[in-house]
Amino acid sequence: MARFRRSRGDEVFFNTGTDEHGLKIYRKALEAGKDPQVYVDELAVRYQALNKALNLSESNFIRTTDAVHIKAAQEFWRLCNENGDIEKKLYKIKYCVGCELEKTDSELVGGRCPLHVNQDIETIEEENYFFKFSSYKDKLLKFYNENQNFVTPESRFREIKNFIEAGLQDFSISRLKEKMPWGVPVPGDDKHVMYVWFDALVNYISTLGWPKAKKEFEKWWPGVQVAGKDQVRQQAAMWQAMLMSAGLPTSDRIFIHGFININGQRMSKSSGNVVDPFTLVDKYGADTVRYYLLRDIASDEDGDFSEARLKERYNADLANGLGNFASRVSTLGEGIDFADFEVEAGIQDQITEVTADVAGSVDKFRLHEAVARIWALIQYGDGYVNEHKPWENRDGQIIFNLVHLLYSIANLVEPIVPKASGKIKAAFTLTGGRITSIKKVESLFPRLQ
Repeated sequence: MARFRRSRGDEVFFNTGTDEHGLKIYRKALEAGKDPQVYVDELAVRYQALNKALNLSESNFIRTTDAVHIKAAQEFWRLCNENGDIEKKLYKIKYCVGCELEKTDSELVGGRCPLHVNQDIETIEEENYFFKFSSYKDKLLKFYNENQNFVTPESRFREIKNFIEAGLQDFSISRLKEKMPWGVPVPGDDKHVMYVWFDALVNYISTLGWPKAKKEFEKWWPGVQVAGKDQVRQQAAMWQAMLMSAGLPTSDRIFIHGFININGQRMSKSSGNVVDPFTLVDKYGADTVRYYLLRDIASDEDGDFSEARLKERYNADLANGLGNFASRVSTLGEGIDFADFEVEAGIQDQITEVTADVAGSVDKFRLHEAVARIWALIQYGDGYVNEHKPWENRDGQIIFNLVHLLYSIANLVEPIVPKASGKIKAAFTLTGGRITSIKKVESLFPRLQ
């Protein structure tokens, strides 16, 4: 999405990072016999390496243990407190450490969280600080009503509306330091640290330098958030109420995606069905992994990963599709001076139509549909080659139509397979923005056996 927006001429700030506080991380560090900071330092390095392996174009990698983030979280707390939305009281709840969330009996299945069935639900009883979430029911519903496209897909928007309409309970935003010391210190009370979600959600603005870098913050915020389906409540309700309390603009839009499963089951180390993305990239290349996940996994639903299916997509769509089309067209066009050619209207109409369709799908976060539409254009190009047989008649106009089409396809696929796109575009010579020549494109995706 970041690359697509840049291709349309937009300035983009693409934030990634790691949420590093909370009970789950604290316990994992203790199990490993490591200081929590050392433990998260090691994890952060691996996630940063994953960004590089998948060829992401992030603008920043925020860590919630960064000093600037900690200061931002504490300032955010102060603003909510000044607005009268923070109070201390006793409470007793059922808590899922995996989700780092309170759970009601209706959310549990057989006494367990359906997302973390291998973990016991814990009962927490202590005096904590609370955010007055209950006072934001009407404000949130009014906000949703005024922003009908705030959450995508619609099913997730209905889910959060139903949750709000059922009534809200204040939620705990601190933990006693003597029981769980791993967190951002609460301003003015050294006996408490912040609840992980209160701290972590502030990353969306701390990454922009808030509260000090006012111009940067106002330039980029509000932004679009991307989150998994297990985070609807946190992203679309809790965070929005917190922003309202702090007197800051609410988020622009939130895209909620599904889970990637194996044979219909969620990946988990305990089940032994985890797929290592580093291994996939080493074996098939980042472009292949990016293409497969974008094309075969519906953006807004759960999807199943299959290495066999990845190979099928590779051979059919990348080797025989994009790679073969780039090779055929560049071979036909090599050595021809295209300085005086203009693309025919019919070809340009196809490109214009597909470009508009892709933009519409991306704006709706239907990324799999956008990818499929581009590959339909590649199929159109193959059909055009087979129909006109330019290798027989060497018709310069037909060949230029195909060369122009290939260049347009290279631009369209750049957000999906950036490395392959770069290799295709490197074969072109442009003069004054016009295509004047092309060299043969090297093999992009050799067939897999």
